[in-house]
Amino acid sequence: MKRITMKDIAREAGVSKATVSRVINNTNPVSEEVRKKVEMVIKKNNYRPSSIARSLSKKETKVIGLIIPDLSNSFYSELVRGISRTAHDNGYNVFLCNTFKETELEMEFLNLLEEKEVDAIILTTFHTTEAQKDFIRKFRKPIVTVNRIFEGEGMPFVPNIDIDNYKAAYEAVDYLVKTGHKKIGVIRADKDDNTCIDRLRGYKQVLNDNLMLIDESYIIDSDFHFQAAYDGMMEVLKKEEHPDAMFCFSDELATGAIKAIIDSSLKVPEDISVVGFDDIPLAKRFIPSITTVKQPIFKMGRIAMETIYEMIINDNKEKITNTTLDYKFVVRNSTVVREEMKY
Repeated sequence: MKRITMKDIAREAGVSKATVSRVINNTNPVSEEVRKKVEMVIKKNNYRPSSIARSLSKKETKVIGLIIPDLSNSFYSELVRGISRTAHDNGYNVFLCNTFKETELEMEFLNLLEEKEVDAIILTTFHTTEAQKDFIRKFRKPIVTVNRIFEGEGMPFVPNIDIDNYKAAYEAVDYLVKTGHKKIGVIRADKDDNTCIDRLRGYKQVLNDNLMLIDESYIIDSDFHFQAAYDGMMEVLKKEEHPDAMFCFSDELATGAIKAIIDSSLKVPEDISVVGFDDIPLAKRFIPSITTVKQPIFKMGRIAMETIYEMIINDNKEKITNTTLDYKFVVRNSTVVREEMKY
């Protein structure tokens, strides 16, 4: 069966190809009579214009590139839901790139997205590198980040969607102090990342404000994965004195810490309280359910896509700013009150 072309539609409707194009793309005005005639012929022939041809004529692809470091992480899968739902609602498709936390693969994807001429990129990288910054300096289309800030000489402003990580970490650790915990450790990730720097800063500030010792041996490095948290926690538990609480930079890290504690014949929260971060779906289903900082992850994705859309349709990019969303501290069964609240 012959494929119907714009030329066929124009011939049957008795108009030019340019007129058919104007009706399809809703560009230059045509009379209502002509519009109805063309639309009737299009419907009759079930004609669908080539998306490639339309993108060439309108200089847009209606595709948003999305860089994700680890799709197996529940935080990012929920973020993708928020982005893709909002993209679809605004007539865009999402080109999803999972980098597996590999810097070289991430750069390959960024270059591929530029080659495919996507309309914009949402970047949720695991590390911030000079190669990324060089790409951003040269890329001439909108970029939005989530949980990451790109700064440096010659860097354009890149809007970031996030919560106040310092404030959230401070509140979480302050809760542990005010519930009678004396020896509070932390499982962090990516020492050079701005998000993790802010969370560690909040942790340390609470201890300083309460004149409590910061025991560097209680600071565990990880990569946001369960196994790293498990292994690090097992090492800490070999010490003669173990912490009575752990603040973890993600709920997945919290699950690793809890498993290590239980495997060491200790109890959560009776022996060691554990606090997570994110409030992924597993946090309330885990045993014990995890006390955590609830990030509005789906909303972060939605706002990221809405910001991209605003940047695409609005030439005045100077109006675009960073977005800081509210968080909520959620108390569940992985923490215990060791002493009365000290408010």
